[in-house]
Amino acid sequence: MPSFQSPKLFVDAMTSELTAALIAETHDLSLIIDADGIVRDVAVSKEDPALQVAHDWIGRPWVDTVTVESQPKIDALLGDEGKSPTSRWRQVNHAIGDDVDLPISYKTMRTSDDGVVVAVGRNLRLVSQLQQRLLDAQNSLERDYARLHQAEVRYRMLFSLASEAIMFVDADSRKIVEANPAAGKALDTTPAKLISRTFPRGFSDNSNDTIEDLLLRVRAAGRAEAVIVRSSAGDRAFRLHASLLRRDEGPYFLIRLTSSEDAPMDSKSHQVLDIVDRSPDGFVITNPNGEVIAANRAFLEMCAVATDLQAIQKPFDTWLGRPGVDVSLLLRNLREHGEVRQFVTTLTPEFGEPFDVELSAVSALDSDDPCCGFVIRQQMGSSRRSAGDGDALPRSLEEMTELVGRVPLKDLVRETTDIIERMCIEAALKMTDDSRASAAEMLGLSRQSLYVKLHRYGIGDRDAKD
Repeated sequence: MPSFQSPKLFVDAMTSELTAALIAETHDLSLIIDADGIVRDVAVSKEDPALQVAHDWIGRPWVDTVTVESQPKIDALLGDEGKSPTSRWRQVNHAIGDDVDLPISYKTMRTSDDGVVVAVGRNLRLVSQLQQRLLDAQNSLERDYARLHQAEVRYRMLFSLASEAIMFVDADSRKIVEANPAAGKALDTTPAKLISRTFPRGFSDNSNDTIEDLLLRVRAAGRAEAVIVRSSAGDRAFRLHASLLRRDEGPYFLIRLTSSEDAPMDSKSHQVLDIVDRSPDGFVITNPNGEVIAANRAFLEMCAVATDLQAIQKPFDTWLGRPGVDVSLLLRNLREHGEVRQFVTTLTPEFGEPFDVELSAVSALDSDDPCCGFVIRQQMGSSRRSAGDGDALPRSLEEMTELVGRVPLKDLVRETTDIIERMCIEAALKMTDDSRASAAEMLGLSRQSLYVKLHRYGIGDRDAKD
């Protein structure tokens, strides 16, 4: 340890009080030990209240204030090592309570030949706490790593033993990153050969187009109905499910292949699907809530929709009839009777004027995937309605009469009531210059009731006067 070059010229003039103050200020704990090893005086820093326990050591042997394993270190500090002007730093632990130790790093300095020793100490309690936290954090990380490793082992075991074909596909590059043995068996290869291959691979050409369409819908909406696909040899059919997963490195597709025994993809089935898609009449499949699941090309052309992605999962009454009226009536009859024939209504395309159509429908609500099918045909001789026809009745008396016998009377009465109610609301809005508050007062309705009916019939917009 470096020391002053000429201490006698300056340090000898220092008083004992100044020297004691200097020692106390520069160390956390200072002890004065006599030749018998008894603590005679104590100076404590005010930074840590735990050091105040050192005042209780006065009059006690220094070696008795430390734990058993630290006693040899005290003997060394007071023994031959302590005879030199300064000793090396030694860490000892003072027992200050049940299972609580106070770690101090001491160095001793002999002041005179009478055996008096000054012991200066550094408080290591904060360092000890940090070390304990580090140890606890390390133990926690090791436990978490062990649990993560066990979870990964279980996942790998389940992934390998699953009878369902499962693949993880990078949504950006379309590369297969993981595949289980069932996936390799389904595609007539091994899982190792599937890794890094571009998906879809191993399916028929028509199925590849269907899968691409499905992945686009899943990427856009997060979910989509399963599709039926065939192997490249055409001898097996699968139901393909896809969902989108978000990971730190990017989005992934979870692909599942299940057996499609309920819908065998033989040549006749393909012919039927192809004919339906090419049919000049519109064909739509909806779920029991009236949301579009699938639509053929003719229906997309009628609605002036570019692709089926713009129609999937939208309400059917977006284009058909009056919002909240016609489709609700159709679905109600399908639930009660199973089919509807020659239902006359209107179809409103995205761009253009509405025109009359005739619709037939059938339900499959008792199947595993309940749905409803609709065939839409434009009426012969019907013309697109001009803008000036908006004030006419949505359905003529003759058209209502034609439904007698095909639609229950209560439904006809309900529909007629809806027509009249809608006409009255439109007339009130027109008379009040689209003031909803004035229209509600004119009709004897509360404003909230009027809002509900406006939403039901699709009348007005958010910018109407209030």
